[in-house]
Amino acid sequence: MSPSRDVKDYIRTIPDFPHKGIMFRDVTTLFADARGFRTAIDQLLFPYAGERIDKVAGLEARGFILGGAIAHQLSVGFVPIRKKGKLPGSTIEQEYKLEYGEAVMEMHDDVLQPGERILLVDDLLATGGTAEAGIRLIERAGAEVVGCAFIIDLPDLGGAARLKKLGMKVHALCAFEGE
Repeated sequence: MSPSRDVKDYIRTIPDFPHKGIMFRDVTTLFADARGFRTAIDQLLFPYAGERIDKVAGLEARGFILGGAIAHQLSVGFVPIRKKGKLPGSTIEQEYKLEYGEAVMEMHDDVLQPGERILLVDDLLATGGTAEAGIRLIERAGAEVVGCAFIIDLPDLGGAARLKKLGMKVHALCAFEGE
């Protein structure tokens, strides 16, 4: 990554996707650039340097890409938090609200141990509903969320404020105004 480019410069904006009036922030262009992707992973980890992190949890689906890379960097395990019905075996679930209804996230019920310290990651923080569901699942397993890391924050949608009200440390690499 050249000194004049930051992570935000690698993110493509696609107007009217998936619906008219939405400005979709596409991180796949960041992922496709080796230096940009490496820089994003390093910057996501920076605030947690020196902290004990036992596992990284990633929210479906782009959080899996980030979470896997971060877990590898830390030499710790990775925990997928998925939409209902996608994980085999015994799970715990957490409902959350969407703009147009409700959804459910799941996590295996045996993947975390009480007292483990977990870093929760995803590509984008909008309203915070999915992240809050992930936090609730982690806490129900008896583990502690040490922080929530995102590439993009959409501050107008209030997700960071929502997570901070839950006592979470929130770290985002960049922000875009609007939706």
